Amino acid sequence: SYQKLDAAGAASGAAVVLTADATAATATSAGYITLDSEKSFAVTSASTAITTSSSTLKKVSDLDITTFAKATDALKTVDSAIAFISGSRASLGALQSRFETAISNLQVTSENLQASRSRILDADFAQETANLSRAQILQQAGTAMVAQANQLPQGVLALLR
Repeated sequence: SYQKLDAAGAASGAAVVLTADATAATATSAGYITLDSEKSFAVTSASTAITTSSSTLKKVSDLDITTFAKATDALKTVDSAIAFISGSRASLGALQSRFETAISNLQVTSENLQASRSRILDADFAQETANLSRAQILQQAGTAMVAQANQLPQGVLALLR
């Protein structure tokens, strides 16, 4: 929220809540304002009386807590740093989660590929084993038929002797 202050620093008027939705919230200010957010923001003016100021980066290691005002600023800086780190951790966590999901999907695909390859090789082995058994049976049957065919002339020769 935004509270208008008079020259002595006393609050005057009702507080204005600035929102972060699609509609722009407006407030009128004279003097200095401090905007603190992890999101970007824009300040515009209907007149040319507004002066621009650059943002300053405050390091946690350079905090000064010797006075109440400086301690309050230090708390704001620490809160902003925590919010920034939390946002970064959330982004990195989401990215890591997507990588883990992709890795998991690739592992499942690899296992399925290996299983299907194994089934194909097992099916080929079973087919070849059946073909070998068939060929051996046919060979044994052929050998037995030749042996029986050879016995008939030998029997005739034995009778002739």
